[in-house]
Amino acid sequence: MTPAPQPSTPRRTAGRTTLAAATLAMAAAQAGAGPAASAAGSCSARSGATPPLVVELYTSEGCSSCPPADRWLSSLKGRGDVLALAFHVTYWDYLGWADRFAIPEGTQRQRDLARRDGLRAVYTPQVRAGGRDWTGWPRLPRVEPAAAVPALHLSRDGNRVIAQVDAAVQPPAAAPRGRSDAGSGGPSGKGTGGGSSTWSGYWAVLEHEHSSRVRAGENAGETLRHDHVVRLWKAVPAWPSSQVLSASLEVLPGSIDHPRRVAFVVVDPRTERPVQALALDC
Repeated sequence: MTPAPQPSTPRRTAGRTTLAAATLAMAAAQAGAGPAASAAGSCSARSGATPPLVVELYTSEGCSSCPPADRWLSSLKGRGDVLALAFHVTYWDYLGWADRFAIPEGTQRQRDLARRDGLRAVYTPQVRAGGRDWTGWPRLPRVEPAAAVPALHLSRDGNRVIAQVDAAVQPPAAAPRGRSDAGSGGPSGKGTGGGSSTWSGYWAVLEHEHSSRVRAGENAGETLRHDHVVRLWKAVPAWPSSQVLSASLEVLPGSIDHPRRVAFVVVDPRTERPVQALALDC
C-alpha cells in the first residue's frame, strides 16, 4: 500500500429523463482505435436480478506495489458476477514514468471518494468493492443487494450506445457472491434500507490486454500487463428513481488487439454504492 488529487444537464419529459449524447474523444494512438479497430455492430444486454459486484482498482505503472493488484484484477476477466474497473492515476508520474493509461478523471474520482469516506489520503493500489474501501483482496467481500435494484438495459447500434434504467425495481436475489471477511475492512454486507429517491450513474469505457515496458520510475525494467483499463469515465447527473432514464454515449469499437467494453453503473448518490451495473462486449 503506497500513499500518494461539465456533466450534461438532464432534459425531462413525462416520466422520463433523457441525456444528450456524449462523444468519446480520444486519439487513436491513446485509445487503440483506428484502422485495425473492429467494426461496430449491434448488440444488447439486460441486467439480471442480482447486480454484479463493482470492483475498482486505483493503480499506476509508476507504483512498485501495484503489479500484484493488476494481476489479481486481470484474474477476474470473464466473471459475470463482477464488473472490474482499473483506474490508472496521475500522481505517480512525477517519478519519471508517465503512465499512458492515467486519466485525470480517475485521479479526481479517487480523491472525491476518499474525502467522502473520511480517508486522510489516497493510495495505490487501492481496491474499492461495492462502493467501499476494501483491503481484503484477493478475497471478494460479501455484499447484500440494495433494497431497490433498477433494471438496466444497454444496446449498441454502430458507435452509439444507449443505457435505459427502468423506474420499476427488481426484488434483490437472496444469495450474494463472494466470501465474507469480517474485520478486513470494506463493505459491511448491509443493504441500503428503504432505497433512494434519486439515482446517479456513470459510463466507463474499458480495454483489455495492454502491456507496457517500463523504462523509468519504481518499475523500471518491468513489463506490466493490464486488463479492465478505464480509458474514459463520464458521470451521469442524478435523476428521480421514479423516472426512466435514457442516456447515450458515442464510442468507437475497440481494436482486435485490445477488446473494449462499455459499462454503465447506477449509483445510490447518498452512499456512492453501486446498485446496478452492466457491460457490453461489442
